[in-house]
Amino acid sequence: MGKLDLSSIESYVSSHLRVFIVSVIGLMIFLMIVAVSVFFIAVHGEEQTMVPDVVDKELAQALIELQAKELYPRIDLRFSQASKDKGLILEQEPRPGSIVKAGRRIRLVVSQGVVLNKVENFVSSSIDEARMDIQTINAAAAGLYLFTIKEPVMYQFSSEPVGTILAQKPVQGTQISGPVEMEFVVSKGRDNLTVTVPQLTGVTLSSALGTISSSGINYKFTVREKTGSEKGETIVSQSPIAGTTVPLSSVVQLTVTPPDRVAANEVFGLFTYRIPQNPYPLAVRLEALLPTGTTQRVFTVNYPGGDFTVPYKLPKGSELILTMLNRELHREKVGTP
Repeated sequence: MGKLDLSSIESYVSSHLRVFIVSVIGLMIFLMIVAVSVFFIAVHGEEQTMVPDVVDKELAQALIELQAKELYPRIDLRFSQASKDKGLILEQEPRPGSIVKAGRRIRLVVSQGVVLNKVENFVSSSIDEARMDIQTINAAAAGLYLFTIKEPVMYQFSSEPVGTILAQKPVQGTQISGPVEMEFVVSKGRDNLTVTVPQLTGVTLSSALGTISSSGINYKFTVREKTGSEKGETIVSQSPIAGTTVPLSSVVQLTVTPPDRVAANEVFGLFTYRIPQNPYPLAVRLEALLPTGTTQRVFTVNYPGGDFTVPYKLPKGSELILTMLNRELHREKVGTP
């Protein structure tokens, strides 16, 4: 046997190695081409379909039509304005006629009907309670306003407490088929109600405000400077005088003196705001938002309307806020140019 030619061996190995490498690379490229081809065939070959119109149809029928198109539902529930809508499709997304791929999820909004199917009983409740109840019902119905109150509300004299609902239309138990407007007859109280004027002359302003708040009298403040031995922040006169029996609607005139001393950073004044006349006294509150950011109660009373007046002594820059039934009527800053 002759000697091996080393250069021939190296040439042979190198040649076959190149063939092997080229083959591997070619195989990898081929596999990549096959994978990409399969991917695009899968993507472009996925079946497309048209979304059917299922709005106003029963849920069962809508599901059958979606299944026939190889589409799948995603169901959301919502209250509606009419009990007859219960179980019907209110909305769908994508819209009818859209072209989508098979297997797509279609959002369906299905009616749960109305929150209530019958009118509740509001008789013997106060009109304020009825307003809050109706607001709660409408909020539960996602703001659909199933109930509204016909304005203006009818009032009549009655032995029932002021603000009590005496009658309603529709009556309790009436079936609801859509939005309902409630008509209420509300007690205005007795037409012969009177009040005995309390003793306010000579008492301090803070004590007078407490008496007014609890007695239910209608009043009006004026301010004048002190004379003689009169004290500051004190009621110095009233009309009618204490002990007089007057109709509840009568206005008791009260004169108050300013404080003996007002600090440099304080201001004394008379808050005045005309509140529209109401059929009966409503809860009115005057608060002060102090420069420190804290809130201070100034006065609360049930007030029928007219000139609402309250003396105050507060830090300069305070903001007076007047509300009625928790609804803001007016605000103003005091002691600022």
